[in-house]
Amino acid sequence: MTVILHFLLMMTYQWFLISLFFSLSYSQQQYYDQTLCSSDKNYPGTRYTCNPSSNPCRTFVVYRANNRFATISSISNLFKISPARLLSINNLSNSGQILEPGREVLVPIICSCAGQFSQANSTYTVTESVTLLEAACGVFQGLVKSITLFEENRHLSDENALLPGSTVLVPLKCSCPDNNLTSNASVKYLVTYPFIKGDDTGKLSEKFNVSVEEIWRANGLDPTPTVYPHTTVLVPLKDKPFVNFDSSYSDPPTQFLPTMPLEKKTTNVMKKLFIVGLVLGFFLIVALLVAIGLYIKALKKFKAEKFRFSTHRISSMNSCSTPLSSPFSGSNNSCLSPDLLIGIKYSLCNYTMGEIKNATKNFCENSRISNCVYKGCLIDNSEVMIKRLRSEGTRGIIDVHSKINHVNIVKLNGVCYDEDDFTSSCLVFEFPSNGSLRDCLLGSSSALHWHRRTQIAFDMATGLHYLHYCVIPPYFHLSLSSKSIFLTSTWRAKIAVSGNGDGTEKVVTIKGSGPGGWIAPEHNVHGSVTEKVDIFAFGVVLLELISGKEGVDGKLLSESIKFSGGGANEGGCFDQLRNFMDPCLKGDYPLAEALCLAVLAGSCVEDDPLHRPSMDDVLKIIARMV
Repeated sequence: MTVILHFLLMMTYQWFLISLFFSLSYSQQQYYDQTLCSSDKNYPGTRYTCNPSSNPCRTFVVYRANNRFATISSISNLFKISPARLLSINNLSNSGQILEPGREVLVPIICSCAGQFSQANSTYTVTESVTLLEAACGVFQGLVKSITLFEENRHLSDENALLPGSTVLVPLKCSCPDNNLTSNASVKYLVTYPFIKGDDTGKLSEKFNVSVEEIWRANGLDPTPTVYPHTTVLVPLKDKPFVNFDSSYSDPPTQFLPTMPLEKKTTNVMKKLFIVGLVLGFFLIVALLVAIGLYIKALKKFKAEKFRFSTHRISSMNSCSTPLSSPFSGSNNSCLSPDLLIGIKYSLCNYTMGEIKNATKNFCENSRISNCVYKGCLIDNSEVMIKRLRSEGTRGIIDVHSKINHVNIVKLNGVCYDEDDFTSSCLVFEFPSNGSLRDCLLGSSSALHWHRRTQIAFDMATGLHYLHYCVIPPYFHLSLSSKSIFLTSTWRAKIAVSGNGDGTEKVVTIKGSGPGGWIAPEHNVHGSVTEKVDIFAFGVVLLELISGKEGVDGKLLSESIKFSGGGANEGGCFDQLRNFMDPCLKGDYPLAEALCLAVLAGSCVEDDPLHRPSMDDVLKIIARMV
C-alpha cells in the first residue's frame, strides 16, 4: 500500500508541474475553439487575433476534395488561385484528375491583419442555392465559422438560401508567426488545418512532421487534448508544408453516434480552478486508497472468521453418530449424495420414476420433443419438459442451473433418479406453453408478427448475454438452435440449457451441421469453445426467425449473403431481402429493421470468428428495435 501511495504521489506531482507549465505558457497563445462550425457565438479561437502593426504573410490552408470540388481545377476556382500553382505545391500533374474523396490539398493564401483579427479575404460566387451556414461548414469545410461569415455579410440573411450568382465575402481563418506571441522564432508558416472524425494531434504530428508539443503550444492546448470534427487548428512549420499521406491519410472511422463537443470558454480563471481541482482530487484519491485498504483488511478478517465457522460446522456434520442414508445409493454408511445436496440447496423437487412415466405415457413417441427430450403432464396438470440422461451428467447440469436465475432461461424444476437403474436419471424443466421456436415457424406462424419476432430476438440475445457475462465462470451453450428456444404464452423467448457448456459433450456433425442448426466452423474442426460459437448459432437462428426457413442444408446462409454482403445495388438489395423474408409476414414489417437484422445475422455467421460481433454489441443493436 505504501509503494502505491508513493507512486501516485509522484505521478500527481509531475502532472501538476506539467499542467502548471502549459497553463502559464499558453496564456499568450492563439486559442483552440472547441465549438462546432455552426455555433452562433464567438469564442477565443473563433477568429485568430493579430497585432494591427504586423505585416501580411504567405501561408496555407488545408482543403479536402469532395463530390462538388473533386479536381484541382474546381478547387482553384473556389479559392481564386491558378491551377498550375496548386499542381506544383501538391505534386500533381493533371488539373482535371478526379481526386479521391478526402484527399487533402494545400492551398496558398495571403494572411493579413484586419482590425484585431487576421484573415485571408476571398469571395465565393454562389452556383447553387445554399445558406450561409452551408457555405461556411460545407463548401469551405469550417475554414471560416458561420458566425464570422454572417458578421462579414450582414446584408444577407442566413435564414434564406442564397440565390445563384450571389457573391459572399469569405474571411478564411489564418495567422502569421509574428501574431503568435510565444511561438518559436524559427516558425515560418502557421497552416490552418480543419479536423475531421478520427483526427487527433498525434496523427497531425506525423502528417506534417512536427512535434505535438509545438502544435499544443501554438494553439493554447493542454497536454493530450481532446479535439473535435469541424474545428480548426494551427500547424507551426519551419519550412514549406509537405503532407505525409502514407502515415496519416485514412478515411474517418464509422460511428453510430456523432461526438458533440461541449461549448466552453477557456480562461485563466478556469485553468486556476483546474489546478485547484487537481490538488483536491489528489487528496481524495489518497483518502479513497486508505478507505479501500481498511475495507480489504476488514473483509479478510470476516472471511477468516466465516471459514473457521464453516470448518467447525462441517466437522460436526461428519462426526454425527447417526448418519443419514441415501435413498439412491443403497448404503447405510454414507451421508446424502452430492446430487441430492445440490437439489436441496437449489430447492429442486424429487420425482419418482413412476411419476415421470405417467407424465410421458411411458416415454411414448408422441411425447418426444427431440432426442432424449419429452413433453409431459404431471398430476397437477402442469406441463413440463423431461430430459433423460446418464446419471454422471446430472450433477453438472444441476450445478450450472444452481448458478442461473434469469427470465429468458428455461427453469429447472426437479430431478428423478431411476431406482431400478442407477446409471439413468431424468431432469424436469418447465415447458413454455407455445413450444419451440422451430415448431412455431413450421406451423402457422401468423401469430409471429414482426414485433413479436424482434422481441424474441431480443430475448435470445439477453439470455445469451447473461450466460456469457453474468455467470461465473462464463457459460457457453454450444448447441443453440431454433429447437432449443421455447416461447411462453405471451410469446417471450426462453433458452433451454441442458448441457455442460464447456465442450465436454461432443456433437457429431456432418458437413458442418449439428442438431437443429449449423455449428461454427472453428468448433466443428478444432473443438473451440468460445463466445463466438454461440454467436454463430445465434446468427443462424436469427436468419430462421426472419425467413421462416430451417438452416440445416446451407442454402439459408448462401441466400443471406446475397443481400447482406453489399454486392448488389440498393434496389436489388431490397428486392432480394423481400424474397428472403418469411411469406407469413405478408410484407408487414419495417424494411429498415428487416435489413438491419439480416445484416446483423450475416455478420454473426462469418467464417472468421474475429469478424463476428460480441453478444454485447448484438444486444445494443437489437435493443433499438423493441
